[in-house]
Amino acid sequence: MNLLVELFVEELPPKALKKLGESFAGVLADSLKAQGLAAADAAVTSFASPRRLGVHVANVAAKAADKAVQQKLMPVAVALTADGHATPALLKKLASIGASPEVVQQLKRLPDGKAEALYWDSMVAGATLAQGLQKALDETLAKLPIPKVMTYQLTDGWSDVKFVRPAHGLIALHGSDVVPVQALGLTSGRVTKGHRFEARTPEVSIESADSYAAQLRDQGAVIASFAERRAEISRQLKGAADALSLTPIDDGALLDEVTALVERPNVLTCAFEAEFLAVPQECLILTMKANQKYFPLLDAHGKLTRHFLVVSNIAPADASAVVQGNERVVRPRLADAKFFFDQDRKKKLEDRLPGLAKVVYHGKLGSQGERAERVRAIGHAIVNQLSMATLPYTVEADDEFKVLDSKVKQASSLAKCDLLTDMVGEFPELQGIMGGYYARHEGLRDGVAIAIEDHYKPRFAGDALPRNHTGTVVALADKLETLVGLFGIGQLPTGDKDPFALRRHALGVIRILVEKNLPLELPALIDAAVPGFGELITSPREALLTFFADRLAVSLRDQGYSAQEVDAVLALNPTRLGDVPKRLEAVRAFAQLSEAASLAAANKRVGNILKKVEGELPTAINPDLLQETAEQALAAAIADVQPAADLLFEQHDYTGSLKALAALKAPVDAFFDDVMVNAEDPLLRANRLALLGRLHAAMNRVADLSRLAS
Repeated sequence: MNLLVELFVEELPPKALKKLGESFAGVLADSLKAQGLAAADAAVTSFASPRRLGVHVANVAAKAADKAVQQKLMPVAVALTADGHATPALLKKLASIGASPEVVQQLKRLPDGKAEALYWDSMVAGATLAQGLQKALDETLAKLPIPKVMTYQLTDGWSDVKFVRPAHGLIALHGSDVVPVQALGLTSGRVTKGHRFEARTPEVSIESADSYAAQLRDQGAVIASFAERRAEISRQLKGAADALSLTPIDDGALLDEVTALVERPNVLTCAFEAEFLAVPQECLILTMKANQKYFPLLDAHGKLTRHFLVVSNIAPADASAVVQGNERVVRPRLADAKFFFDQDRKKKLEDRLPGLAKVVYHGKLGSQGERAERVRAIGHAIVNQLSMATLPYTVEADDEFKVLDSKVKQASSLAKCDLLTDMVGEFPELQGIMGGYYARHEGLRDGVAIAIEDHYKPRFAGDALPRNHTGTVVALADKLETLVGLFGIGQLPTGDKDPFALRRHALGVIRILVEKNLPLELPALIDAAVPGFGELITSPREALLTFFADRLAVSLRDQGYSAQEVDAVLALNPTRLGDVPKRLEAVRAFAQLSEAASLAAANKRVGNILKKVEGELPTAINPDLLQETAEQALAAAIADVQPAADLLFEQHDYTGSLKALAALKAPVDAFFDDVMVNAEDPLLRANRLALLGRLHAAMNRVADLSRLAS
């Protein structure tokens, strides 16, 4: 028979409901499976609504099967006397596990390391469902990911209970039978409550485990399943938007939160006055989502319209009062946004600069004003590095490096000024975005306005990169300032704690360098960021390079590159990250060659030989000491292949460079078959080591090919 458990509570925190429901169902079902009361593949259905957590588990047994258990007691030498009788220690052990002295003859002597031990075979009775469910329920409640525990008093007036919200009902049904269990001062039954306003009856008596969802829907006007309720809201949102030829904003977190606020969703269409559309749409969208949990509607071009959708928890015959109420509630919010926008534009960003000196950035790193100065200095250094890069970096025709430097200085100076605006004070999520709007209003160069708006990008995984050169430089400078400053004072992320989002900043730097293929060296960028801090920090160069390497490795593996491929490329510590994708593709192409496995194994062998060389590795090859035919052939092959491979490498054709090495397979194989590297003659040995050193250098410019060896 199937099992149903429901805990009926007061309104649960909406942002936590999804996780609470998943944990309640998962932990309880896993415990039943571990106790043998449910099969490992038993179907589990989770229920979670604003006022209930529940789970349905298929094919749960009334009693778990008895289980044979073999228990180790103690070494034979301790358990038995010389004539084979039980020692007091063994008799005491038997008594402690509920066995009589008569079972001594039934004990087994089995090897235990170098000695023997006594073992007792017994049958352990399987748990009854009442016992097992009680245990499972206790474990489940103890492991719930409760964001904040509250304490409340039970009806007896004396006992206190700690839980996420006061609990008022407990159902436990095995088929149609109540399973006697207790939790949070409650005793299990079969009665729950439906929707506060829409239920047909005040209470719903659940007939069986399998009728739970249907009875709640029909009698209680509640869609108990979180997933079903979410899907129903999505369906209604799309239908209402389609009726207006519009699109609801795509926000999974908002959809989850709204799903956790209603038990019987009813989507209604509302509208606000068109005059509010003069306010930047990001402001309006954010205030509607964050404050009211509304779904703004966009047109075919992604522009905000005056229409929005409300997910109501009631479905009256005439919904006009609900619609008008929501329209009345949103109006002051939008009016506040319009007021903030109008007031902020009365003061220029530049006039707010002195105020940044009064805003603390970090106790050890000074104010936002000092931070802006550092970002400007780092940005200037990045422009200089771009202008002197070995690889050409082309900027727009009207955006030569002097002009770019001027834009970077202006954008980096003004980038943090919107922190002092009323709009960002109300909605911190809009920092940068509002700076861009205010810069355009002031008539600043569009490139500068875009850079101010984009300098936080990428804000999250998958976010767009800065759109222009100025924004790219300022975004790099801003992230490097944060990383170098916080690493420089020892404020490193630990475990899953990263309060300053340094991992995200590092990934942002990596994405910009890689995806824009910038001709910049990571160590040089870090070095350029250090001087602006003066004596506030200790240079974190090595720690940061290690941190970047770890983040890069994780990112590349997430993109589908194998651990071997990533290790092979990153083992060389490439400083220009824009090269990394090309190197990875070259390694992948090389691995497909028939010669790859042999060359990788040989490369690993060469590396191991060279590691064992004491003192300085010989580098000069004396042709007269190349005695064996195989070593002569290898020297000739290297002399033939290396120039072509090196030329392709310098041209950044890494795939071609690695493929050129395929010609070395036969001479390398022959060398290891026919030549003794560690010859007794020291001159001969040194010459052969020098030959292998040259081979190793030729093979490992793109990646450490030995990492590809199985």
